[in-house]
Amino acid sequence: MERPPNLAAAIDAAAEALVGVLDSAVSRHQMAVSPTQLRVLSLISSRPETNVNGLAELLDVVPSSASRLCDRLEATGLLRRVPDPRDRREVRLMPTAAAETLLRELQERRHRAVQAVLDRMPGRAQHELLLALVAFERAATAVASESPVDRARTA
Repeated sequence: MERPPNLAAAIDAAAEALVGVLDSAVSRHQMAVSPTQLRVLSLISSRPETNVNGLAELLDVVPSSASRLCDRLEATGLLRRVPDPRDRREVRLMPTAAAETLLRELQERRHRAVQAVLDRMPGRAQHELLLALVAFERAATAVASESPVDRARTA
C-alpha cells in the first residue's frame, strides 16, 4: 500500500489538534501551577529516583534552574526533598499526595476531553485510529532504539 503524499502533514495537523484538546482541558480549569511545573511533577512522579541533577538532564536545563523550579514546587506543597535511602548525601525529589491528586485530576480531565472528540468519530474510525496509533508507537520505539548509524543506513 502506497503512502499518501500528505501523511506526515496530516499526522502533524492531528498532533496539533490533540495538543489543543489536551491544553484546553487544562486551561479551562484554574491551575495553581505552570505548564513547566506540571511537567516537572509528571517527570518525578514517573521516575521515583530522580534527583535535581537528573531532573535538570530531563529538562535540558542547568541544575540551578531545576533547583529553583523545585523550590517553588516545594513552597506550594507539591514536592518534597527526601534523603536517598542508599546514599544519604543524595536527595530524591518526591511528589506529595497533593501533587499526585493534581496529576490524577489533570489526567482525568484530559481523558474526558479526548473522549469527547472520539465520541464524534464513527466506531470503525476509532478502531482504525487505535490500530494505527499502536503501530506508530511501535515504529517510533524501534527508531528510537536504533543507533544513529542504523538510522543513516535506512534513510
